[in-house]
Amino acid sequence: MSYLELKGVEKTFGNVRVIKGVNLQIEQGEFVVFVGPSGCGKSTLLRMIAGLTEIDSGNVVLDGRDITNLPSSKRDLAMVFQSYALYPHMSVADNMSFALRLAHVDKAEIEQKVKRAAEILNLTQYLQRTPRELSGGQRQRVAIGRAIVRAPKVFLFDEPLSNLDAALRGQTRVEIARLHRDLGATTIYVTHDQVEAMTLADRVVVLRDGVIEQVGAPLDLYDRPANQFVAQFIGQPQMNIIDTAALPGVRAAVGYAGPHDGFIGVRPENVVVRPAGEGHLKGRVELVESLGSNTLIHASVDGAAAGGVPIIAAQNARTELHAGDAVGLDIVPASFHLFNRQGQAVARMQ
Repeated sequence: MSYLELKGVEKTFGNVRVIKGVNLQIEQGEFVVFVGPSGCGKSTLLRMIAGLTEIDSGNVVLDGRDITNLPSSKRDLAMVFQSYALYPHMSVADNMSFALRLAHVDKAEIEQKVKRAAEILNLTQYLQRTPRELSGGQRQRVAIGRAIVRAPKVFLFDEPLSNLDAALRGQTRVEIARLHRDLGATTIYVTHDQVEAMTLADRVVVLRDGVIEQVGAPLDLYDRPANQFVAQFIGQPQMNIIDTAALPGVRAAVGYAGPHDGFIGVRPENVVVRPAGEGHLKGRVELVESLGSNTLIHASVDGAAAGGVPIIAAQNARTELHAGDAVGLDIVPASFHLFNRQGQAVARMQ
């Protein structure tokens, strides 16, 4: 039996069905990330697990116990919010210990748990400060510490890094990964950032319109997407999806001679830019993004589509190309995906 299981979970707001019969099994100690575009239902699903949003139908089972109708305080879960949700007039120590004091836990035990959590999160020297005296990253660590002291069965994170700047997001992401490794706790993490999903998760759950599109290890989703949506959502920059009707020459470029009416998917790192006059495909540079360690070349390829077919190439080397330059393009042999007209994956060559 799985440690945490969702069985046919549904949620409707008015006439809108937001969560549509979700089934999911999570093992003890796993780090699972819910990812998807805004409005896909990932935060709603997390709140349903936490007991903050009522479940209309279906069941949530934790460690063999049905918690579907239990209040959030009785579920043995701890949630870290995007907004930190700290009490501004309380010290860091009081914020972290608040739930334990409400539960009338022994004072000595509270002090021990707060001290341990502060050591784990490098907050010991800030225990007597108030939230306004802390940086955004430190406040988020206090919110995480408040969850740690409760020693819950499952940690729930709802986009905890969204309010941080880019540098702090990267730093805090590493801290959360280390924390999970050290505690060995079961964790569910919600984000719209697929980089966070790829770097943190044991398994990624990709959601769209209240439905799970695919569940798997990060690189499994990258290498074997179930459909066009997952293929383009996982990976940065996203996979090139090329309509064979708009660019007939792409079949020869990828080395595929079989019948196919649909789309061919190619990762940008498998697109090779050649000098003008070379390569299977001919095009023109639209934009060059020089990122230092790598370069993204956006090209418009001559095809049946008016204005050309857009293709992105990613390369580790720097380039002298500029917008307007003519180029040729090749595809690394046997490195493509086939999707039908409905967007479902039908074959993978890699």
